[in-house]
Amino acid sequence: MNEIELAERCGRGESLARKQLYDLYAGQLMAICLRYVGERESAEDVLHDGFLKIFRTIHHFTFRGKGSLFAWLSKVIANEALSHIRNEARLQQEEMPTRELPDLPDEEEDPDQIPRDVLMSFIRELPNGYRTVFNLYVFEEKSHKEIASLLGITEHSSSSQFYRARILLMKRIKNYKGTIRT
Repeated sequence: MNEIELAERCGRGESLARKQLYDLYAGQLMAICLRYVGERESAEDVLHDGFLKIFRTIHHFTFRGKGSLFAWLSKVIANEALSHIRNEARLQQEEMPTRELPDLPDEEEDPDQIPRDVLMSFIRELPNGYRTVFNLYVFEEKSHKEIASLLGITEHSSSSQFYRARILLMKRIKNYKGTIRT
């Protein structure tokens, strides 16, 4: 069965099709939840709520030759994660004038030299606000203006939190690489 047939069957409320959709995509969508929310229990809640929303709205989904079912599912889950973060008031707005931000090191650590699962765990460990902004900027390719609008923060706050997330990640990568060499 192709994606269009699966989506149509889910839209008609067929339990078997919904189970197939869940089995097919739950793992990948859980990874998105973890990337945004960080902790497993909350990520499971987001995934559950996201699938409820998917099953309620999948009849509105049409391909029209654009994108894939997975891309649409990913967007629904990412939006659900953002909604969860806003509703739980987890995003901390930390304003810091740019002049107080430390300079980036001349040589940035190369994240490609560490395993993907390790890098993703470092991202999950970022403070909530930093992690959210980092995910939106890097993985969703949103501008700081778009992030500010989505999260109800200033553009400066978005860029500041992204900058701090990068600093923390670079430190973690450097420490990780140091422990591997010794």
